[in-house]
Amino acid sequence: MTATDPVANLQTLIRCPSVTPAEGGALSALDTMLSPLGFTVDKVKATEAGTPDIENLYARLGGDGPHLMFAGHTDVVPVGDEAAWTHPPFAAEIAGGELFGRGAVDMKGGIACFVAAVSRYVEKHGNPKGSISFLITGDEEGPAINGTIKLLQWATERGERWDACLVGEPTNPDALGDMIKIGRRGSLSGKITVHGVQGHAAYPHLADNPVRGMLQLTSALMDPPFDKGTENFQPSNLEVTTIDVGNPATNVIPAKATASFNVRFNDTWTVDTLQVEILRRLDVAAKDGVLRPGREPVRYDIVWADRPSHVFLTHNNALIASLSSAVESIAGKAPKLSTTGGTSDARFIKDYCPVVEFGLVGQTMHMVDERVTVSDLETLTQIYEAFIERWFVNAGA
Repeated sequence: MTATDPVANLQTLIRCPSVTPAEGGALSALDTMLSPLGFTVDKVKATEAGTPDIENLYARLGGDGPHLMFAGHTDVVPVGDEAAWTHPPFAAEIAGGELFGRGAVDMKGGIACFVAAVSRYVEKHGNPKGSISFLITGDEEGPAINGTIKLLQWATERGERWDACLVGEPTNPDALGDMIKIGRRGSLSGKITVHGVQGHAAYPHLADNPVRGMLQLTSALMDPPFDKGTENFQPSNLEVTTIDVGNPATNVIPAKATASFNVRFNDTWTVDTLQVEILRRLDVAAKDGVLRPGREPVRYDIVWADRPSHVFLTHNNALIASLSSAVESIAGKAPKLSTTGGTSDARFIKDYCPVVEFGLVGQTMHMVDERVTVSDLETLTQIYEAFIERWFVNAGA
């Protein structure tokens, strides 16, 4: 195996069945690829009560000067119905110009390409005038407790500092070169419980149906919209994701109702200000008598989910310009700078250095027959190599 070949790199990684939280040999395979290039490789196991132990990897090449980090994850989601796959999910078979396997695009493909790009860069230029590091977790698809957060803390405690980071998540919606992610919306979740009085459906005056109160509260959360969007972000959006009363009987008014919700919010809000606005809406709706005429205000409580994600936007010309120009020079188009989509581990990295995301086309991620076009692997490797060269120039190496 040669580390300059992204296809061979990816086949090796896919053949490691690293379904969260299993390491599956993927980090050992990366060690084998990186150590011959001169990287110092550390495997770091992180633990926390009540969560699976996770193996992570940190590798660094170089010395003083600008420090570029590449971040990603080797863990993958379960394969689902293995019989439904056209090719075995961990065989890494190539057919019709496509490489099949779980993790092909999310995101072992991005890692394979960056390893190949660094290998080619070192062959041409020798060690960088600065440092290149890999920060690879096995917990991105899981609880994200024993992964990137703790690996960043571990590295920082040992004196590591970074000037910029590229996360290799699949950011392109249709074709390579479509999109660079320069930020992410925040994410806030909560669970509302409305307390009623259980009773017979034929005697509603003797009961207090919590479903009526829940409808008032959830309607107030979804309308009116929280905002109209901002220059860099789409409008904030709240979705009610579950409503439950735990009641199988059709003639019984339940005693309580619960609802969970998630808000993806833009830079109009912080977690604190958004919580204040949600509570304001709930308190106003609780007093509304439209569905509960003559009743006391709705009795409810709310529990916020742990670890909300904060909105962020990267402002770093050396990083964004280096990547944008690399994409345009290889893919032949100017990428859109976007903040769309869900969350990623960039939400943790942004507290340590400027971070952007760029990787493969994500159309088949998490699907049966996840796959990547073989030609895209070579193109992405060329983009990454051009980016490395440009970044060290723009960062003043």
